[in-house]
Amino acid sequence: MSFDLVFFGGTGDLTWRKLMPALFQAFRHGKLPAGGRILSVARDEQTDDKYRAWLKERFQDVEGAKRPSDEEFARFAELVHYRRMDLSQPEHYGKLKQWLEERGADTAVLYLATSPHLFPQICQQLGAVGLNAPHIRVVLEKPLGHDLASAQEINRVVRSVFSEAQAFRIDHYLGKPSVQNLMALRFGNALFEPLWRRESIANIQITLAETLGVGTRGDFYDRTGALRDMIQSHALQLMTMVAMEPPSRNDADSIRDEKLKVLRSLKPFTNDSVLRDVVRGQYRRGTSEGTSVPGYLDESKVPAGSDCETFVALRTEVQNWRWAGVPFYLRTGKRLAARDAQIVVNFRPTPHNIFPGANQPNKLVIKLQPEDGLELHLLAAKGTGQHEPLAPVFLDLDFDKAFAENRVGAYERLLVEAIAGRLNLFVRSDEQEEAWRWVEPVLDAWERDNSASGAPRPYAAGTWGPAAASALVARDGFAWAEEQ
Repeated sequence: MSFDLVFFGGTGDLTWRKLMPALFQAFRHGKLPAGGRILSVARDEQTDDKYRAWLKERFQDVEGAKRPSDEEFARFAELVHYRRMDLSQPEHYGKLKQWLEERGADTAVLYLATSPHLFPQICQQLGAVGLNAPHIRVVLEKPLGHDLASAQEINRVVRSVFSEAQAFRIDHYLGKPSVQNLMALRFGNALFEPLWRRESIANIQITLAETLGVGTRGDFYDRTGALRDMIQSHALQLMTMVAMEPPSRNDADSIRDEKLKVLRSLKPFTNDSVLRDVVRGQYRRGTSEGTSVPGYLDESKVPAGSDCETFVALRTEVQNWRWAGVPFYLRTGKRLAARDAQIVVNFRPTPHNIFPGANQPNKLVIKLQPEDGLELHLLAAKGTGQHEPLAPVFLDLDFDKAFAENRVGAYERLLVEAIAGRLNLFVRSDEQEEAWRWVEPVLDAWERDNSASGAPRPYAAGTWGPAAASALVARDGFAWAEEQ
């Protein structure tokens, strides 16, 4: 199958930091179909050779094992082309169409690695020149909108040009191997599904923690914040994968129908519950990974006195028969104590403890980063005596080691899936809008109440966030994973 892959924003950070390295890995692993071309478009005036040389320099920043040799890059660069394109000029879309029609590839994938506010303009111009035929797909990078209204407007314009089957909305967490193995764990094995319900599970925690601050992206981040950047997209997508019912088939719409049901079952927020069940914070000066780091308000391009949240922890419930009464805790933040993305399923304790000492419940830890795998925490006898307390042990499955020859990165997987036209790992418009609909009352409450009770709580860089986040979980008699 021949294909053309076009990157709008071809000189932007996303393209050279994430997309091109991922595409090279797919090329190295033999995952790209034969007969492919890669086209980057941007405002700069460059030739193919000049762009390839620029890209080769950028590849020096790629992690060592993923960096191409000169010979590998030369072969990959043969696929790479560049065209100058001003996205505001209609005639430039006509030239793009001409370039694509010269060869008439079986599939054309148009990846919008630009600011989301350009999505409607780009899609309208693509439609105006006829670059929306059935063999053409459009990939939309997050964030898709700033709130429900803007997300609906973007989706309205996209749907006026492309069918839902042609629109691939990226959430790169869905491409992570551990997330795919979450589906396999639940629906490919008989072990866990009978326990995957309120009778056996005490609570579920989803943590997406970063040690980095906002760096030079202070102006962008200040318009976004942790709730929009991580909770509305990544955390909620992970939660739907954990809480969804078994789909009838392993196809895109069957899976996404079940995810949508979870989003529609989330307990809605009110003004009172936002104050009670949501904690927002903002990092201050502290020590991260042994280095003194500035606070958020001291970062480059952050407005003085900003009330943007860099940390969010919240409690919610899925109001259906499977999950009624089980608290779900979602947490994300910058400048936290560790780079850690994981889902922790805490099981209920045994109903009657016949062993001395504490009865530590079992838990399943699904590790997303930096490791990629599963840990099942159990209790076992040490063998030193009948009346000795049980000791915690765990079974550790390291996916990177177990499947070393077949491991692929999230963006690599998603690019290959987009070229192949498989929608399973992409977000449907109604999912995305339902997620915005759920978080919007929190945003509204924060906008109305920025008093002492509603303002972000300070926390020192290098910690696990405000103390109120621990109190949120402790109120139900539980603790975050690192406190257990």
